[in-house]
Amino acid sequence: MEDEMLTDQRTLVELIEAEGWDVTDLELTAYESPWADEDDPEASLTITARKPYEKEVEDDEGDEDDESPFRVK
Repeated sequence: MEDEMLTDQRTLVELIEAEGWDVTDLELTAYESPWADEDDPEASLTITARKPYEKEVEDDEGDEDDESPFRVK
């Protein structure tokens, strides 16, 4: 069971990284569901990833947006 969960985890990480994301943290939790009558274990996977985006180049007329409250100075 644990080997199957780890294989699934690796597959998901590979898919995310193939899209250009950098996985920075992940947590795999295995448990038996208290809501299901079955004895089959379940897993929960939390993945944290980052992906930098290139800043769009603005022309000289784009300076009027410099007063945006969302811009970090």
